[in-house]
Amino acid sequence: MAETARTHDAYVAHGAGQATRRRSPPRSRFTPHPVGRPARRHRTIFVSDTHLGTRGCKADMLADFLARNSCDTLFLVGDIIDGWQLKRRWYWTQAQSEVVREVLRKIDEGTRVVLIPGNHDEFLRDFCGREIAGIEVVREAIHVTAGGLRLLVIHGDQFDGVIACAKWLAHLGDWAYCTALRFNDGLGFGRRHLGLPYWSLAAFLKKTVKNAVEYISRFEAAVARAAEARGVDGVVCGHIHQAEMRMIGDVLYLNDGDWVESCTALVEDARGNLEILRWTSPYPSGQRSAFPSEAEGALIPA
Repeated sequence: MAETARTHDAYVAHGAGQATRRRSPPRSRFTPHPVGRPARRHRTIFVSDTHLGTRGCKADMLADFLARNSCDTLFLVGDIIDGWQLKRRWYWTQAQSEVVREVLRKIDEGTRVVLIPGNHDEFLRDFCGREIAGIEVVREAIHVTAGGLRLLVIHGDQFDGVIACAKWLAHLGDWAYCTALRFNDGLGFGRRHLGLPYWSLAAFLKKTVKNAVEYISRFEAAVARAAEARGVDGVVCGHIHQAEMRMIGDVLYLNDGDWVESCTALVEDARGNLEILRWTSPYPSGQRSAFPSEAEGALIPA
């Protein structure tokens, strides 16, 4: 049975203002979503590290998430297309094409879509300041929530010492990571046949191996310091495939996770409340409501 749940933490804004008015939507070129696929409404959705073009991309779940969640603004926070992998070997599936169609459908429906390239889709940085098929391409952005918080939106790879100082080592690490993900896919196949829930080996190792934990902690601290120096209230990033929402000093650190391991997104509602959603598996059409269950985890006060 498919199951979708809101997990991790939530940030509740106080004295939130009204949501921004949507643009008048043109008629969509795409087929409307089937009856039985209700959409949950958000003010803003942040998604990153989808790695389209790789076997590890959970494209079916991502397409399902995009179909069932609408918004005024969609931020694609880097590593959306994996140029590193596509240079080595071409890989593209129907499910990944469906992800692209869902994004274009949102544009036709009036959603503002902003792409901030990461290190895996760095070839798109040459197009910063331009629009591609209605998608705004920028190096970074400042997002103001309905509650008045100013959030710096970046991918975050500039704070990764390996990428900054030894790119060849980053490519080697990427190969090892993809190998672990392929093993994880085999493990997941076996668990499904045994009726066991999804479990990520890569995510488990990142949380338990000392060096990985220290790397994540240093990355988060560096991103928070940069945001504090810019005079913003918080920062939204991706890159490390570790969804998180917490205060680091006076800065609200927000990482929207990924779509190769955890399948998570950061969302903002009309009052400026922020939370991380985990999308576990797509629903068969019309089988159940797509609305997540009640949020788990502690609230972070404004």
